[in-house]
Amino acid sequence: MKVTLERAALLKALGHVHRVVERRTTIPILSNVLIRADRKALTLKATDLDLEVTETIPADIGQAGGTTLPAHTLYDIVRKLADGAQVSLETSGETGQLTLRSGRSRFNLQSLPESDFPDLAVNDLSHRFTLSAGDLKKLIDKTQFAISTEETRYYLNGIYMHTLDVDGHTMLRAVATDGHRLARYEMPAPDGAKGMPGVIVPRKAVAEIQRLVEDADADVSIELSSTKARFSLADVVLTTKLIDGTFPDYPRVIPSGNDKRLVVERDFFRQAVDRVSTISSERGRAVKLSLNDGKLTLSVNNPDSGSATEELEVDYDSAPLDVGFNARYLLDIADQLDSDTALLKLADPGSPTLIQDRDGAAALYVLMPMRV
Repeated sequence: MKVTLERAALLKALGHVHRVVERRTTIPILSNVLIRADRKALTLKATDLDLEVTETIPADIGQAGGTTLPAHTLYDIVRKLADGAQVSLETSGETGQLTLRSGRSRFNLQSLPESDFPDLAVNDLSHRFTLSAGDLKKLIDKTQFAISTEETRYYLNGIYMHTLDVDGHTMLRAVATDGHRLARYEMPAPDGAKGMPGVIVPRKAVAEIQRLVEDADADVSIELSSTKARFSLADVVLTTKLIDGTFPDYPRVIPSGNDKRLVVERDFFRQAVDRVSTISSERGRAVKLSLNDGKLTLSVNNPDSGSATEELEVDYDSAPLDVGFNARYLLDIADQLDSDTALLKLADPGSPTLIQDRDGAAALYVLMPMRV
């Protein structure tokens, strides 16, 4: 194999694929990135056996061929080369090494055979549809923060995507929950999505997709079955196994009878929660909301460091109510709201609270209270 290409193009592609590679693995080939030169393009592929990312970039191919190289080492080398440099890659059949040259720099890298590199086999992907990168990014951004990190409930370690009928319209919905909070976002389903299986996209794949959808005007082709999903964006293809589990019956935890309505300026509320939570204990993180006739009092009491209170004028005319929440969770949800005001629908100190921009908003959040 003999290839010459721009350093910037190689660095960008390596930046996309090398993140998939685990830094510690007991299988040596999984530490490597597959590089294959064919006709007028260079293809790079990396996998951890659950997730695979492939990118094709233009290059000057002197001789076709393929090999695999240590992914993180190669990325670090290319990252440290001079801007605007040309990079040449050449393999030697006798030594099993690849020589990388750029300007006066030369590196000899130990390779492993291309034939050893695993392929994430994809069976028939039954459903295909296209989303704009902006819509896919929004589905992820609005829900990703609520993904659980608790490995015992593995079926919560991703975003649940499915279609459903809402008032005669087919909607594509994304849901994530960690048992303490729930995030739901929906949009009109694109052509081809109707009837798709409900799938749980794993946390690591979600993070990689989010990084890939940089250009909000591009289109993302999505193909999926009940076990795998493929996301194709320009020259990058991400294939992932899906979480094999049943997502909880989440509509049951979304309250419908919360009759106490609180409307508050989002930024003022967020800043006030952030200020009073400064003295909360790292373990507790509890902030108390006291509501009474147009006034909201936020308070934190930490026996080790003291107490803090702050008052806000709000739109609230129901019975007085004291309820506690995890401050970090409140801030995470406030960060996702788009409008200037936040609508909180409350019931009592022990019941979940509904938070959204307004009635009927595309994004909806449920937060469980804490004892304070």
